[in-house]
Amino acid sequence: MRLIDPKDPFFAKTWVRWATVLAPAAWGVAELALGNPGWAAVFLVAGAYAGWVLILNR
Repeated sequence: MRLIDPKDPFFAKTWVRWATVLAPAAWGVAELALGNPGWAAVFLVAGAYAGWVLILNR
């Protein structure tokens, strides 16, 4: 079982896939700007994983 299932009907719309990628990535950038590199890394990795699964390997 995958962490994110790209075949789930929830991810059928393009904007949902992009929002799932960009939301944690933007939060990671915000955490980095606030001086929290640990949390920034967590959210940036989550956004990168979502991008890999939902956009690059769709």
